[in-house]
Amino acid sequence: MISCNYRYVVNSSDYFIRAKVSAALSRTRTATSLCTWSVEAVPLKSAPKETRFVFVTGGVLSGIGKGVTTASIAKIFQFRGYTIRIVKIDPYLNIDPGTLNPIEHGEVFVTDQTWTFKPVDDFTFKISEIDQDFGTYERFTGTVVHPFQNITSGQIYISVILEERKGAFLGRTVQIIPHVTERIKSRILAVVNQEPIPDVLLVEIGGTVGDIEAMPFLEAIRQFISEVGRNRVALVHVTLVPFLASVGEFKTKPTQHSVRTLQGLGLQPDIVVCRAESELPDAARQKIALFCNVPEERVISNPDIPVIYRLPLHFEEHGLGDIITDHLGMESRTLETDSWTEIVESFENITETVVIAMPGKYTTLSDSYKSINEALTHAAAKYGVGVQIKWIETEESCDKLSLTEALREADGILLTPGFGSRGVEGMINAAAISFTSNIPFLGICFGAQLGSIAFARTTMGWEGAHTTEVDPNCLYPVIDMMDDQKNTEDKGGTMRLCGHEVRIVEGTKLHSIYSTNQVRERFRHRYHLISRYVDRMAENGLIVSAYDSTGTIINAIELTNHPFWIGVQYHPEFKSQPGAPHPLYSGLIRAALDYKRERET
Repeated sequence: MISCNYRYVVNSSDYFIRAKVSAALSRTRTATSLCTWSVEAVPLKSAPKETRFVFVTGGVLSGIGKGVTTASIAKIFQFRGYTIRIVKIDPYLNIDPGTLNPIEHGEVFVTDQTWTFKPVDDFTFKISEIDQDFGTYERFTGTVVHPFQNITSGQIYISVILEERKGAFLGRTVQIIPHVTERIKSRILAVVNQEPIPDVLLVEIGGTVGDIEAMPFLEAIRQFISEVGRNRVALVHVTLVPFLASVGEFKTKPTQHSVRTLQGLGLQPDIVVCRAESELPDAARQKIALFCNVPEERVISNPDIPVIYRLPLHFEEHGLGDIITDHLGMESRTLETDSWTEIVESFENITETVVIAMPGKYTTLSDSYKSINEALTHAAAKYGVGVQIKWIETEESCDKLSLTEALREADGILLTPGFGSRGVEGMINAAAISFTSNIPFLGICFGAQLGSIAFARTTMGWEGAHTTEVDPNCLYPVIDMMDDQKNTEDKGGTMRLCGHEVRIVEGTKLHSIYSTNQVRERFRHRYHLISRYVDRMAENGLIVSAYDSTGTIINAIELTNHPFWIGVQYHPEFKSQPGAPHPLYSGLIRAALDYKRERET
């Protein structure tokens, strides 16, 4: 008998899993007045009978839109009134993506809740940083994700290895099959068995079919499908169909090879979603259907589209909604797409464009700021305008002269978040330019900190002002490490993370934007503004506009003598939704629009 123990702790709720891989196990749930309940991991045959499963894999290359496809399929189910939940599997060995380079992996998405991952009794990992695709899931579906919905190879392997050291597998040879694959299946079931149980669980497998690190997950899925029943599962494969301009033809061979690789692993896709520059011609779809053993109507074209939120509607136009629900034996229901269509059209019916400059250090990959980019478009759509992002790499453009030229056509500045010393001086100089030009300014996290440094140097005359993150011995440490961080050696999962209360000072611009005294926002930082310096800055117009619940941590600052200059320690972009933009981003776009129109008159 194989014994596995997990403990998931989520603020006011504890999720316990006591898993024993045995055919005789049963499922139990208990609840207490403290909102604590237990889930005992169960054999696959005990998976909720009403739940259907959709697995999304990718082929040919990474970054072709599996996340958006998964979110769009989830939206298709929501159009029909079905409830959904989404799991993302990332095959990398990191416990979470918190220490990954944004230029290589894209942004890190921060959840509202924290999950205490406890693979064995003596080890705990706090997780609030998860894959950027979860931002896409939240924006498309309106659901709030939980960090235990992100499964990584690191979490799976460390659980199995530490349990082996504890003696959980005495007398057995610990192997990928069955020990790792059983753990993967148990994690998937732990998500689906959380109340309220969803009608559909969607599972996106990161990476590309054929990657060695993804093999255990694909094998676990093969077993899962066999054990829950083929009629309860849909397997969607997302591939790239490149257009070869020299011959004027879409080439289907990469898709054929990708599907054959999947078939060689015992997985036959039910639906093939084909990414391409434009709509696939019938001849290409027929060829893919023939060689991939998929009916032609289940080869779905997924072309480049200007507004990504239209993709669920595009899928509906191509019959994917009816195809997938029929395949899963689900009840046919009337679609409700009017509200989503109205939201999509608000992005398409624009009358003018505002230019938002984004000075930063990760500008070579736009996905480094994915949620910020989307939050700007949400806010712009509210006012019937488009947004053009002007990227400024501050390591290359760092002097005031070149930055002044780069910002000449901008209608607003968003100073981006980040870590480390690279490109910092350019970001500080960009903030300094905003003081005299009256251009609308919003600093996010690191951007807000650097904005305060710019004020300290230019307005206060503190030439040695800096952050101790960059210069530990600076003369004026306007930004310093938080006290509870100074004795922390580990880097992963140890920052001030997840959702926290923000108390807004009445009479400030921030208060007028939120129209409330208290909100909850998501944080990700280790350094913060130091009150003794900020209090002195107030004499010259830089004031605190928000604190934490204790009144000791500065959460926001603003300039009293500027039309719109706000810096926040938190990340408002993580809460922005299409059709429901975050107030701060709406405020920036409104101010940028006013600034643009004033310059044009």
